[in-house]
Amino acid sequence: MIEKNNYEINLTRQAELLDISRSGIYYRPIIDQREIQIKNAIDEIYTACPFYGSRKVKRELENHSIKISRGYVQNLMREMGLQAIYPVKRLTLSQGNKQHEKYPYLLKNMEIVRVNQVWSTDITYVRLKNGFAYLTVIFDWYSRYVISWKLSATLENDFCIQALKESLEIATPEIHNSDQGVQYTAENYIAVLEENGIQISMDGRGRCMDNIFTERLWRTVKYENIYIYDCQDIEEARAGLTEYFQFYNYRRIHQSLDYKTPAQIYLPNNQLILKNQIHLIEANILS
Repeated sequence: MIEKNNYEINLTRQAELLDISRSGIYYRPIIDQREIQIKNAIDEIYTACPFYGSRKVKRELENHSIKISRGYVQNLMREMGLQAIYPVKRLTLSQGNKQHEKYPYLLKNMEIVRVNQVWSTDITYVRLKNGFAYLTVIFDWYSRYVISWKLSATLENDFCIQALKESLEIATPEIHNSDQGVQYTAENYIAVLEENGIQISMDGRGRCMDNIFTERLWRTVKYENIYIYDCQDIEEARAGLTEYFQFYNYRRIHQSLDYKTPAQIYLPNNQLILKNQIHLIEANILS
């Protein structure tokens, strides 16, 4: 899709049009198919049982006829940002930087009562047949509405900033919550929040459940889309997730929302009607 010899549209602009970071144009991961197979199996096991540590993950892998040492399991889980849920230091996909400023967690005992009161963000591993990618979302806690999302071949924070800026074109939250990863503590990310007068909240170290709604979203997305379609590459995954998040926001009802969709809670009625009309038109065109 990228035309490196196109002299009318430079690479930076092509990357913007495709919603990818410029670095992603040049990045070519070294594919070890066996390692990818093992990582994908670990991802499925952990998504089903996030309380499993490396010992139990190793035993589950053996049940899938994958025999590797516990040390190798630990290394792969570390690379993927996975650790059993219990109150110890948590390893995340977005590792922290000691030189970056950290912010306190502002949501303890807070009652979430309106849209745009709290947004959260996170990054998760996305398995592909020919490699892997990383997915980030900007997510409204009250309505469960996915305001923006981006896929990236690397963990550089370009795609996180793109998702944030895209969301801010729709609304501005009172509070933005994330983990303490370097993507979110970096000066260029914090600057966007401060420029828009947004309070900054960060999960406590070892407290992955501080961002519980986003953790639940990852589980839903993986079971309802990623594991089902098993995409070949990042372009196919992007197309599939585009369709899925439309379904998630506008058609998937939630028991916690009194069986309404996230869009019914998040969007004003006139916006929702317009969105539904657009979706009907698109559906008719596709059919």
